[in-house]
Amino acid sequence: MFQISLPQALSPDLPLTALAPMQDVTNLWFMKVIAHYGSPDYFFTEYFRVNETSRLNPSILASVTENDTGRPVFAQMIGESIPNLVRTAKELCSYNVAGVDLNMGCPAPRVYRKQVGGGLLLSPDKVDRILGELRQVVNDRPLTVKMRLGFENTDTFYTILNLINRHSIDLLSLHGRTVADRYHGSVKYNLIAEAVNCVNCPVLANGNIDSAATALSVLAQTGAAGVMVGRWAIGNPWIFHQIRQALRGEMIKPVPLIEVRDYIERLWQTPAAPNIPERARVGYLKMFLNYIALSVDAEGHFLRLMRQAASEVELFQVCDRFLLTDLTKTLALAPYSGT
Repeated sequence: MFQISLPQALSPDLPLTALAPMQDVTNLWFMKVIAHYGSPDYFFTEYFRVNETSRLNPSILASVTENDTGRPVFAQMIGESIPNLVRTAKELCSYNVAGVDLNMGCPAPRVYRKQVGGGLLLSPDKVDRILGELRQVVNDRPLTVKMRLGFENTDTFYTILNLINRHSIDLLSLHGRTVADRYHGSVKYNLIAEAVNCVNCPVLANGNIDSAATALSVLAQTGAAGVMVGRWAIGNPWIFHQIRQALRGEMIKPVPLIEVRDYIERLWQTPAAPNIPERARVGYLKMFLNYIALSVDAEGHFLRLMRQAASEVELFQVCDRFLLTDLTKTLALAPYSGT
């Protein structure tokens, strides 16, 4: 079976960029907000859970059917039941999805203990059967895979790369850590480079792409077709535009903190807001601010006070204190605090 062409990139002369799928983050509204500051070439949905009783989640499906960013959206599935993965893939292909993506990398214990996500990396035989069946039904658009280097080690790494080739997977997104690593420790870009040399499809390098400079370095180290950015895009939604600027040799202007305040306001103004209690809405915004705070104030005062805020008024008073008091300050790159 021949591989299927990927959707057109924003700039066909440049390496690809993609926003990584992140559960409870990469919904329709977040895609729209990111697009305002500079779209990636490709979006990926939060994962559709697949089991015997599953149905397509309407809110996740909306990130495909109601998406007006102008960029292709790949629908990601997570599961291990082959008949139900096949059923769900067929259903997804009845919509305008750019392709169907299989999650083989989620490192959450509550996920991999069910032998799904990163748990699949322990069972190459199962992966072989899943990819074989999915390739039969996803045959008019790309079938893609997001995975890690392995579960606790890289024992199955090359075996699964061979399966990527055997089943003519069209795009591989590879996070350069194991499932056990979660988001800690160094990213093994050398093994991403190994994958680039082993597989017949384009590879997106994923893991700690924290800036445009890092993106260029990783592309040079790995020879990957592009980069996939996850958590760092939460703290810096300008990153995809900045990567394109860097690839063209253009100067990247620092982002004024007043623009960060605008970004936070956009996140707050989600269309679902009227149906969300204030306390829950404040908690939801804090989830995003966790990734922004240390790039605004490296000493951690913004992070601490933001987390203590109990209401919308308190939260935005803290934001305004740190983001609007000195209009000469700009966003810095700093380690995110985690959630």
